[in-house]
Amino acid sequence: MKKFLVFVTLLAILFSNKLLKQYYGLKDALVAGNATSAAQYAEQLVKTLNGIDYKLISEGNINALLKDASGISASNDLKRQRVSFANLSENMISLAKAIKLSDQPIYQVYCPMKKASWLSNEQEIKNPYYGATMLTCGKVVETIKESSN
Repeated sequence: MKKFLVFVTLLAILFSNKLLKQYYGLKDALVAGNATSAAQYAEQLVKTLNGIDYKLISEGNINALLKDASGISASNDLKRQRVSFANLSENMISLAKAIKLSDQPIYQVYCPMKKASWLSNEQEIKNPYYGATMLTCGKVVETIKESSN
């Protein structure tokens, strides 16, 4: 039984690390204003989410993330992608606070102009909602180290 629990824990860590890396890739594509790359990262996110067992992440969380990631992957309209990204980010923030997604700190950043947050692997502000127009708009509001679970 212990081996099974260790296996499930390792599986959860692998999927959550992959999920977070794909989210960061999507964020960086939006920062760069690259709708095609954003759609590709969102498609990778969809594939990863579809492979996660509901025992690792709840069905409700997976479905919420899938809805937003699918909307981004199906569009090449940067404005629409950024709207969906705001919802995706809120769901990823909730997930990051509930389960361990990384051994590294995860920064929750807030943009007062968009009234939306996102996750980042660095403290330097690179705004995915406005890209080059307002690249440094935002502030780190929380550092998520890891879940207590």
